[in-house]
Amino acid sequence: MELEDINTIAVLGAGNMGHGIAEVAAIAGYDVRMRDINDEFVQNGYEQIEWSLGKLAENDQLTEEAADAALERVTPLVDMEEAVADADVVIEAVPEQMEIKKEVYTDLEAVAPDRAIFATNTSSLSITDLSEVTERPERFCGMHFFNPPIRMDLVEVISGAHTADETLDVVEDLADDLGKTPVRVRKDVPGFIVNRILVPLMNEAAWLVEDDVATIEEVDATTKFDIGLPMGSFELADYVGIDVGYHVLEYMHEVAGERYEPCPLLESKVESEEFGQKSGQGFYDYEDGDGADVSMDEELFSETVKERLLAVVANEVAYLVGDDVASPTEIDTAVKLGGRWPNGPAKFADEYGVETLADALEDADAETDHPRYEPFDYLATVAEEGGFYDDTSAGEMTGAPDFETIELTHPRDGVAQIELDRPQQMNSISITLVEELDTALDLVDGDDSVRALLLTGAGSKAFSAGADFMSIAGSGADPYEAIELSKDGQETFGRLEELELPVVAAIDGYCLGGGMELAMCADIRISTSRSEFGQPEFDLGLLPGWGGTQRLQRIVGMGRAKEIIFTAERFPAEEMAEFGFVNEVVDPDEFETAAHDYAAKLAGGPPLAMRYTKRAMHKGWDNHEAGLEIESLGFGHVVNSEDVHEGINAFFGDDEPEFEGQ
Repeated sequence: MELEDINTIAVLGAGNMGHGIAEVAAIAGYDVRMRDINDEFVQNGYEQIEWSLGKLAENDQLTEEAADAALERVTPLVDMEEAVADADVVIEAVPEQMEIKKEVYTDLEAVAPDRAIFATNTSSLSITDLSEVTERPERFCGMHFFNPPIRMDLVEVISGAHTADETLDVVEDLADDLGKTPVRVRKDVPGFIVNRILVPLMNEAAWLVEDDVATIEEVDATTKFDIGLPMGSFELADYVGIDVGYHVLEYMHEVAGERYEPCPLLESKVESEEFGQKSGQGFYDYEDGDGADVSMDEELFSETVKERLLAVVANEVAYLVGDDVASPTEIDTAVKLGGRWPNGPAKFADEYGVETLADALEDADAETDHPRYEPFDYLATVAEEGGFYDDTSAGEMTGAPDFETIELTHPRDGVAQIELDRPQQMNSISITLVEELDTALDLVDGDDSVRALLLTGAGSKAFSAGADFMSIAGSGADPYEAIELSKDGQETFGRLEELELPVVAAIDGYCLGGGMELAMCADIRISTSRSEFGQPEFDLGLLPGWGGTQRLQRIVGMGRAKEIIFTAERFPAEEMAEFGFVNEVVDPDEFETAAHDYAAKLAGGPPLAMRYTKRAMHKGWDNHEAGLEIESLGFGHVVNSEDVHEGINAFFGDDEPEFEGQ
């Protein structure tokens, strides 16, 4: 079967996951048969789809016509045979209990067409065991969506022991056609990829509290604001449902051994029916409608907690890579999309130091004698090799100090990268960040191996959400000090703009206020489709103070610049592309590769011509005649350069030129 052979999809189960999957398939243009065991369940699921499509239309994410057409493609049914009679693919999303699923597949096999592919949405149960209930194990696989399916990009496509490669290929193509990012899980292991990382992490957090190593407050403060994950470990457990994570742990404990013994702290919460947000009480209290209040107090940060949690994560990554379940890149992609992590677990481990984490794991193993700390064999190999990624061409810039708010990496393909590294504060621009950016520009400007600069923000929530008013107000409340602060930022941002090499700003998430002023200094701006832009200073009674009043009008014109600044509204990426502010809009899953490739392409250009072109263009804004003069001088300077000879020879030889800036 090929993707073009799929016209009808049957979804078994109309609960949260079932009706969500059905909605996604219907929006993508497939005829959907959604089935549940009684009319009440299936009608409720249908009404949820109708409500969700209405919201998408209301928020201009779908036209009303498209929403109506999608709803028309969904048929709610109770009879199994009627639901699957014409199905090309059946996606099962019934309750996460092995016996219930096996009963469903027994009934399904009796009435489904021989051609149909079966896919289970299980989050942890064995694909192999479920496939063996059917007579088509080679056409059976996992297709694990994440909640809610309409918003979450990831789909884990999981192989059972008997699954044919052709089945995995077509299901991956289907996931892609549904607008999702498929990540293949090549072996049927408990937890697959995302839960294999998140559930042991949640369990380890609980054990740290159970063993009096740390408090819940210390664990969550460290997890959220020191490591930089989207939620604290206990906050995440409450959000997902403590019972959900606990049952996954029970299954992993049963099939994968004692290292996954559930912590008694989790067990006691489940026994008390304190499941988290859905029950109103978990590790935090939700009775008053408030969310988890995780403290940002740095005094709560614990290096022991950070090291233990990352060590457990690194160990699981080592298992998945060593057993050929998935590559480090696939694991990082899955967890970033499925867990909303700013970096993947393999990248986190590499940045902390895998050898250090392996030593910490051994120390904890010797101290506690608990199987959860036993290192997998491949961890030692990774530690010896220096990390999960073989990236010897990129690292910290030579001579770079130990920055607090940015990360400066050495050129790869001639591209250096400055990353705003305050993800917990949405990469807001503090006084320290401006000072460190100035130092980083010195290093970039003085390194002949740098041919282009890529400017990014850590995490996926914000390139930069603007100025850090807490740090700025502390030292800039006096008018004269505020003037100096504005001038300092203008000078540093101006240095970025005046670099004689190409600068690419890669924007994912919020790009607001001072962050947008920083992006204005780049030569090229690439953005994800989910990004938002704006100058909200007027809402605070302020005005842009780091060059925004001047640069924005040059980029988008006087009228548009006034509209953006005066209204203080937020503008989506596509509209900013229409304004001419954004050069290219890409899907989030293509973003990192597209941004680096763009910078690398510019880095391969002629450095001398780039230098004089930027000088002439920038000077020409202020003085047309002066700009033309610099253009002429530049043309004369480069006309007999080795770069020009290289370019001409490459052109006539049909080769790619290799410019050296000479």
